[in-house]
Amino acid sequence: MKIGSLNNTQPVTTTATERKNGSPTVDGKRTASGDTVAISAQATALAGQADDGSFDAGKVDRISRQIKDGSYKVNPEAIADKLIANARELLSGNSH
Repeated sequence: MKIGSLNNTQPVTTTATERKNGSPTVDGKRTASGDTVAISAQATALAGQADDGSFDAGKVDRISRQIKDGSYKVNPEAIADKLIANARELLSGNSH
């Protein structure tokens, strides 16, 4: 998991006309609550990543079964290596 800057956020706004007319939008779509919501560029990019097909349901099922039957083994060295690599990447400014 990579954590980056959240500098591109936009405020949530609702105008009096939108509240009166009941025609608020979220990125051009009507909302049920009557508010207008602006989605940041980073949130849009993250939402697009969710649809890239990288979710492996079979792997999740396999690991879930291993946890339930007590055969799942945690590899602390692999976890530590990945945490260190991610920290180095963040510190070097290459967090894309």
